[in-house]
Formats: sequence, structure tokens, C-alpha cells
Amino acid sequence: TFDDPLGFSTGAADIFGVTGGVMEAALRTVYELTTGRELPFDGLHVTPIVGLDNIKEASVTFENVKPEYKFLEGVTARIAVASGLKNADVLMKQIEDGTSPYHFIEIMGCPGGCINGGGQPRMAGKPEDYKARRMKAIYDEDESKVLRKSHENPSVQSLYKDFLHEPCGHVSHHLLHTTYTKRGNFNECIAK
Repeated sequence: TFDDPLGFSTGAADIFGVTGGVMEAALRTVYELTTGRELPFDGLHVTPIVGLDNIKEASVTFENVKPEYKFLEGVTARIAVASGLKNADVLMKQIEDGTSPYHFIEIMGCPGGCINGGGQPRMAGKPEDYKARRMKAIYDEDESKVLRKSHENPSVQSLYKDFLHEPCGHVSHHLLHTTYTKRGNFNECIAK
């Protein structure tokens, strides 16, 4: 058989385009895999992190987890989402100072996320108006999908079943994980 040229996507893939979407997609999967239940937010949307605010916060408590995840029982994960690099700086300073209360942070370089990125057409009017409309369109697309969680994607399921075998296993760790290596900036590389 041939690959689907455009691929198959879930609603979770759609929301990657808005600030908070990557975090929400990850939480949908992590919560369900560790508890066996859907994320306990209306419509699967982690409402405190949906929107165009500069920095958004939420928390998710893991209760009645599966036996293999008992170390998570009662843990409340604190999460933050930064929209734009100016706001990312605020969270980074907290990390540097040792005052950050967060377990999981998402940073989107473009205010509002990719819906407001450099490749998007500029429209007349206030940027907030078109960012809000684009965000709503992304969430509407997510809600229209039959499958809304990353781990429900048949292509991902097939990849793990037939090749990677298990999340965080030896094969997936070897092929999908990386480490940071300082490479210098572009000008330093050219000068050599």
C-alpha cells in the first residue's frame, strides 16, 4: 500500500497552531494514558490556557492512576504557556532564579502561536481581531474531528505497533530523542 500523501491528523495536531495547543495536545494523551480517562476539562480544552493572554497557567491533578503510574497519584502538575518571546523571558528568569513553580512549560515565539507567525498573511484591522478568529477556526477544526488525541492517530499506533514497540522504549528513545550540542552562532561558523 502507499502512504497517504497528506497524512492523517487528529484534532490534537490542529491545535498545535495556537499558543497552548502543544501543551493541551500533550496533556490529552498523558492524562488518558496514565489514568485511563479523558482529560477532565470541558470538550478536552484546558480552558485556563486557551486564549491570547501573554502568560497562562493551569494545573492538572492525577488521581486514580493506573498501577504502573502510581508514582503520579495525587500529583498536581503546574503548567504555564507563554505567548511571544518577551513573555518567555519572564518564565525563563523564574527558572534561572529557582522560583518557577512549573512542571511543564510551552513557549510559542509568535504572539498567539503560528496563527500569527511570519508566514501568515497580514490583514487590515487590529491584530487581536484576526488572531482571535484564526484561533477559533483552529479550535472549531479540532472539535470537528472524530479523533482528537494524538495517541488515537492510526498512523502513530501502527508506527509503535510495527516498529517502535513502546513509548520511551529502547528503539523510540534511540530514534526520537536528541541532546543539545552547542554549535555557536552562524557568523562564528562562517569565520572558521
